[in-house]
Order: sequence, then structure tokens, then C-alpha cells
Amino acid sequence: MIPSYQELMKPVLDAAKNEEVKLSDVTELLAEKFNLTKEEKTQLLPSGRQAVFTNRVGWAKTYLVKAGLLDSTKRAHFIITSLGLKALKSSEKINNHYLKRFDDFNAFTKQKNNDDKIKETNIPDNIATPDELLRASYKQINDALSVEILSRTRKVTPAFFEQLLIELLLAMGYGDSNEGMAYTLGKSGDNGVDGVINQDPLGVDQIYIQAKRNAQGNNVGSGDIRDFFGALNLKKAQKGIFITTSDFTPSAVQTAKDLGMRIVLINGKELAKLMLRYNIGSRDEQVLHLKKIDEDFFED
Repeated sequence: MIPSYQELMKPVLDAAKNEEVKLSDVTELLAEKFNLTKEEKTQLLPSGRQAVFTNRVGWAKTYLVKAGLLDSTKRAHFIITSLGLKALKSSEKINNHYLKRFDDFNAFTKQKNNDDKIKETNIPDNIATPDELLRASYKQINDALSVEILSRTRKVTPAFFEQLLIELLLAMGYGDSNEGMAYTLGKSGDNGVDGVINQDPLGVDQIYIQAKRNAQGNNVGSGDIRDFFGALNLKKAQKGIFITTSDFTPSAVQTAKDLGMRIVLINGKELAKLMLRYNIGSRDEQVLHLKKIDEDFFED
């Protein structure tokens, strides 16, 4: 029988207790540990794109990362944290109930939707309608992906990060697909500017980009905004986009508003949402169509 993702939490932790491990290797190791049959190992999700067991190991790892018991290091690799080691030494069962003692995990699982009707992503069946449950599950999956994609983005090289942002802005419709319409400026930084997007073939209308690949909590301050403003002035530019993987301090936000130039600020959460929306660092796995009755069709 294929174990649930919660049953896999402690084994996933244990697999990473001594060194950095690769997710696929852990999946193989745990398949042997649980004595899965060939059929169980190859049983696919309804989408037909991923094995059920692989999916559950991945979710166990995601939940543990969000709670701070694991740390994603590089692509598909992770290692245990001090909190994870403490959890392993405990005699308590490691599951969602255990993870609720961690604030980051609670922030992840307790999400409000736009109309505030759904207070948690895991809603009891007797409260929510089926379509509310479906949308809540969709939101939970995307929230997990946002966390993961932002964590990965913080660990790429500066050059990779700058190119990633160029690709994102092009996908969003800035510039066009012609070669040379968007480019990074390399290690020079070019007086506080990391990239340029030409809105027209001659480069008369340009958008300049500043990129800060900061760790969580290392927020961009008002001084950085003023420096970017100065760089834009040197280029006689009217448009700038400041993107960070962390966040902006209140004074930085106010400074951007007070300056007479159009500077758009994009923080880490917004960046992750945009990357998911425009398939930068992610891809569509399955498309579900939510149907409803066409009342007009049945009118006499």
C-alpha cells in the first residue's frame, strides 16, 4: 500500500539527516523501505504525468521545507535543519498536526481567499462546497509552488537571475520577441541598472531594470530606491522596474511614491506569482475544466 505524504514525512527527514540528498534518490530509497511493488511504484496520478508515490514524497518534502525542518539547497536537493534534527530525536509523530507548531507552516496552510469565505486551505467537507474545495486545493498547490520557486530563485547566480527577469518581462508583453529588444548589462552594473527592455525597435522608449537577489528578511531600503532613481536620471529615463526576491521597507515604498518618476516595485511574493503565471521556471502539468450547466441551452 502506498503511504500517505504525512506518513512519509519522518522517513524523508531521516533520509537527509547526514548530508545533502537528491529528491529522486530519496524517492527510490523510500520505495524500497516501504517494500512497494512495481505496480505501486509506477501507479500514476490522473494526469498520467507523475507517479503517485513520487508526488507524495515531493509533498512531504515541501511541507517539511515550509515548516523549516528541511532546507532546499539546489535543484531537487535538500538537507535537514536543526529543527529537523530536533524533530527526528523526538518520539512524537511527524505529521501536519506536529508541523502546526511552526509559524511559517501555519502561514502556509492558513490562507484566505479574496472573499474571505475560506479561512483555511484544508476545509472540512461538511463546510465547503465541492467547487470551493477545488479552488482551495488549487490555491494550496500554487502557494506551495510559489514558496519553492522563490526559494530556488534566491539561490541562482546573479547573471541567471537577471536573465530570468528579462525572460519574465518579455513573457508579460514588454518589448517583443525580436532579438536585441531586451538584454542584461552584465557585471558592470552600468551605474545601478541591470537590464534594459526596448519598447520599440529603435530603443526610443526604454524600461530599465534593477534586480536584487536578496535573502528573506534582507529588505530593500529607501537608499537603494534613491540610487536607482539617480541611475535612471543619468539615462534620462522615465520608467524603471525594481525587483527583489525579498521585500521593500515601508520607507522604500514611500520613497518610490514620492519620486517624480514612474518606478514599479515588485517584491518576492509578487515575483513568484508572476513566474508561475507566465511559466518562468514552471510549466503546466494538467489543465482542468470546471463545467456548469448551460441554462440557456435547455430553455424552450
